[in-house]
Amino acid sequence: MTLVSCRSGGIAESGKSYDSHIWRWTMREFGGKSPAMLKPTMAEVAKASGVSKNTVSLALRGSPRISEATRTRIEEVARNLGYRLNPTVAHLMAELRQNRSPGFQATLAMINANEDRDAMSKHPTVPVYVAGCRQRAQQLGYRLDEFWLHETNMPLARWQSIFRARNIRGAVIVGLMQRNRLPAHLAPLWDEFPALVTGVRTREPALSFACSDQHSLALMAFEKAVALGYQRPALVLDGVIDALIEGRFTAGFLTGQSRLVPVGQRTQPFYDVAAARGDRAIFSKWFAENQPDVIFTLYHEVKRWIQEMGLRVPEDVGLIQYEWRSDHGGWAGMDQRNDLVGAAAVDMLISLVHHNERGVPEHPRATLIGSHWVDGTTVKAASAVD
Repeated sequence: MTLVSCRSGGIAESGKSYDSHIWRWTMREFGGKSPAMLKPTMAEVAKASGVSKNTVSLALRGSPRISEATRTRIEEVARNLGYRLNPTVAHLMAELRQNRSPGFQATLAMINANEDRDAMSKHPTVPVYVAGCRQRAQQLGYRLDEFWLHETNMPLARWQSIFRARNIRGAVIVGLMQRNRLPAHLAPLWDEFPALVTGVRTREPALSFACSDQHSLALMAFEKAVALGYQRPALVLDGVIDALIEGRFTAGFLTGQSRLVPVGQRTQPFYDVAAARGDRAIFSKWFAENQPDVIFTLYHEVKRWIQEMGLRVPEDVGLIQYEWRSDHGGWAGMDQRNDLVGAAAVDMLISLVHHNERGVPEHPRATLIGSHWVDGTTVKAASAVD
């Protein structure tokens, strides 16, 4: 017996259009569920929306090729029918897209949140994040339009107007180095467009973010220092940076200290870096009180401070850089791979765009990138440490 498609409405749920024999057969074949209870197909969504299946597929993936009005209408029809994208199919399609060179997909915004307008090209750290963002966006067929968060004469309405006119689908925020809060007047912008942050976690608003796993990094560096034979590791870190990353460097340092160093050999972290730049005696006093044999820091100038005290690196004091950079390749330290952080941020943003997720999330997501140790001449070999 040949039956017309149950899903297309060929069999009425009441069974009145067919004899009782056919209705009992239908209920038996579908496990006691009426056709109306079955999961709808993309074809049904297309039919109900009056568009093609391809249009439905593009709309539900947030493609910029579909107008906002059409996308909203299709999403409403799909929601009313109870249609959901098959996660297995979506994964396979993502794999296929990844294995071919994509054409242009959409435009994203990359917002420089640093106080310096030129930070994306001149800051010691920010350009690495930016390079990772650019490379990943290009690989996936996305264009990045650049903006400066602190641009004068840019009220909220101007931001919204530019984003809409350029059909910008979302924003990745880079360069936060002084605070982890965004301007309150731009809150409606994050409600309208998907956005996330690189490098740090924001508090107001609490957006999803990608950053280095700073706690793990600091703990790994501590373990490496102890393995090299150092007995009095110390931390030199600007208090502003410590607050910006919510103490994760300090937490990793203190965890290593509590696990691996006897109480009598423990040192106190030094946070007055800004003050020490103007008065070196502040650093010298702390050093004399703590007598470290190796220092973890973010600042290459600490090497000069040590040498100005008449000490040698690494013979008298070792130095370990928490953010190893190729322009100071002689240092030992942890490579944060901030380029991978930038790439991860773009991946996360594109996912938000595809799933049409916007607004401040109730539960922000985090992608943490691990670091690895880089040998250098600022520490002694294990056999040479007393």
